Amino acid sequence: MDRRIETPSRKPLVIGGTIAGVVALLAIIYFASDSSTSFTLDGQRIRTAEVSNGMYEDYIPLRASVEPEKTVYLDAIEGGRVEAILVEEGAFVEEGQPLIDLSNTSLQLDVIAREAEVSEQLNNLRNTQLAIEQNRLKLKSDLIEIDYQIIRLTRLVNRYEELEGNQFISKTDYENSNDELEYWKKRRVVTEESQAQDEIVRLAQIEQLNSSVQQLEKNLKLARGNLDNLLIRAPRAGQLTSMDAEIGESKSRGERLGQIDDVEKFKATALVNEFYLNRVRIGQRAQLEINGRDYLLEISKIYPEVQASQFEVDLRFLGETPPDIRRGQTLQLRLVLGDSNEQAVLLANGPFFNDTGGAWVFVLSPDGKTATRRAVQLGRRNPNMIEVDGGLVPGDEVIISSYANFIEIDRLFIDR
Repeated sequence: MDRRIETPSRKPLVIGGTIAGVVALLAIIYFASDSSTSFTLDGQRIRTAEVSNGMYEDYIPLRASVEPEKTVYLDAIEGGRVEAILVEEGAFVEEGQPLIDLSNTSLQLDVIAREAEVSEQLNNLRNTQLAIEQNRLKLKSDLIEIDYQIIRLTRLVNRYEELEGNQFISKTDYENSNDELEYWKKRRVVTEESQAQDEIVRLAQIEQLNSSVQQLEKNLKLARGNLDNLLIRAPRAGQLTSMDAEIGESKSRGERLGQIDDVEKFKATALVNEFYLNRVRIGQRAQLEINGRDYLLEISKIYPEVQASQFEVDLRFLGETPPDIRRGQTLQLRLVLGDSNEQAVLLANGPFFNDTGGAWVFVLSPDGKTATRRAVQLGRRNPNMIEVDGGLVPGDEVIISSYANFIEIDRLFIDR
């Protein structure tokens, strides 16, 4: 009798395979959806710092150069040939001391010609003044002559009146004398008016001539002064730190010949990054430590021009100046930008800031085996510390070395 053979059921196998497939699919989906990347890093190659509370010092370092507070430049007022150098470079000079002797033949001939011209004009003016004075004297002499004639004729007419009444003279002689007297009287009135008008004109001309004479004499003095400018003198006392002249060399008008420095007072000049342009102000203090002593400076001048992303400032010493400093010497300063007595959350400054711009950092896990990217808000910074405004709390351990090799990484595995 044939026996029926039953085939084993495959249903549990199918269910088990389906579950395994679903798990695999979910795993694929999970790993596909996780867009984060990781990087294994040698722990000996990183530098870390702990976020902490502390006193923030708002300052920037400056590399300054020593310069005299006052410098006077020597320029050739008149061009010429260098005949003699009377002082050597580096010497200390007094105000008015001769330094360089120049010669200029053309200038000398020009001054001689101008002297002759001015002298001729002065002679002409004096001749005009003499003519005006002579005319004044002539009018005065005419007036004297008129007065004499009036006096003479008055007496004659008076005698003629007596004689004419007694018929000792003719009536014609009497009338002629009387007419002549009236003529001289009228002439005197006209002469007085002419003299008064001439006096007004004369005074105005004399004033104008005197002004012209003074101007011509001033021009002559200026022309002679041009010759004096060929001898270069020290405009002030100090050290002749530069001399650009050689005997026989020709110098043009306005050409720089040298400079004199005031060696008693110095200042410091420094270049500041344009990033701090809005934070640097006149009067801000800077600190200097040299030879174990502290000195204080303040910004006295800010130059508005920005070149190569930097602008220049001048700083003057407050109080005592360091002894034995020299022109061109380099000083390391700390320019205080704000209140240095502020409590803040601080993070050590490091190369990471240049890589992230202060937007994010890598924060280590408590066990130090991993580090994850975290967005932060960083504020002011000085060469040593950065002020933390948000994203970090005291106790967080942050990688502060360079992020250049893993700038696109989200998670770091630290190989200790």
